[in-house]
Amino acid sequence: MPMSSLIWRARRPCAAVAVAAFACAACTPPPDAPTEKPVEPQSTQLRDAIREPLDTARDAQRTLDDNAARQRRAIDDAGG
Repeated sequence: MPMSSLIWRARRPCAAVAVAAFACAACTPPPDAPTEKPVEPQSTQLRDAIREPLDTARDAQRTLDDNAARQRRAIDDAGG
């Protein structure tokens, strides 16, 4: 008997069990309702840590823009 035939015969029960397990898993209906309370997202700390320097930079830019506009108005009012 060829060697490949013996190997296949030895693996046949394992293959049958694997196919049966996959078939059973595929036919199992999903649960009706979640049994646990959903986990609250923990990303607020990371989001705040990222946003804080960006907000600070936006505020600084707004201050610079306001001061530049005031300076331009002062120059224009002085006749320049």
